[in-house]
Amino acid sequence: MAGLLDSLAAWPGALWLRSSGTAYLFLNAAHILGLGLLLGAIVPLDLRLAGLWRNVPLPVLLPFSSRAAAAGLGLAVATGLWLFTVRPHEYLDNAAFQFKLGLLLLAVGNIAWQHASPALARSLRDGTLSTGLRLRAAASTLLWCAVLLAGRWIGFL
Repeated sequence: MAGLLDSLAAWPGALWLRSSGTAYLFLNAAHILGLGLLLGAIVPLDLRLAGLWRNVPLPVLLPFSSRAAAAGLGLAVATGLWLFTVRPHEYLDNAAFQFKLGLLLLAVGNIAWQHASPALARSLRDGTLSTGLRLRAAASTLLWCAVLLAGRWIGFL
């Protein structure tokens, strides 16, 4: 594992970020943009699935929000992996980073569960919001906010 981490740290992209504050600044800003897009799309969708804003048509909101959230997640993961290569040993030893990864896996798993749920398809057809659908939506909002907080916590440990 140490060899892999050393290779990541020696990757030209990591060397560039370590030597250029400007490059690091722009990549970090792109990471934050990805997080903003992710949370900005998923929180309103989750709140709608939890039962708020019933006048907003779910068949319109769900496809748009899901795609926007997926784009934000893709950007956040790609930039996050690149940022990780700057100090991979330190990040893996950081409890907040480990916590963030665990929360991220739970949040993505919750999304997969929600999208595979027959209740979601049913709600798109007839507008019903099952208890399970609502609970997964509430869990999603809490998990993504926790991922965000854990990410901010990394720099303080």
